Amino acid sequence: MKEQILRKLFLGFVQLHILYHAEKEPIFGRAMIEELKRHGYEISAGTLYPLLHNLEASGLLAKREEIVEGKVRKYYTITEEGKVVLDEAREKALELVREIAEK
Repeated sequence: MKEQILRKLFLGFVQLHILYHAEKEPIFGRAMIEELKRHGYEISAGTLYPLLHNLEASGLLAKREEIVEGKVRKYYTITEEGKVVLDEAREKALELVREIAEK
């Protein structure tokens, strides 16, 4: 049970990371896996790509395709709606961190 709760929580964190980085510059899957690894998240392509697709389907990310070294690479950028969600999540995350940091 604990693992399921932590997994859901961490997937939420991963989605916030995705939106944050997609606001800074266009992102693609492999680079995002490496970025997340730098933050301690061991996430597989089989987990990341459905998250990207769901964020796109929800209107939070926009996708464009480009040929890179003969292969199609999908780049994602944040949408205006994604920015609104990220800003709201940022406020809630800061509030939560302040609260749980107190002892």
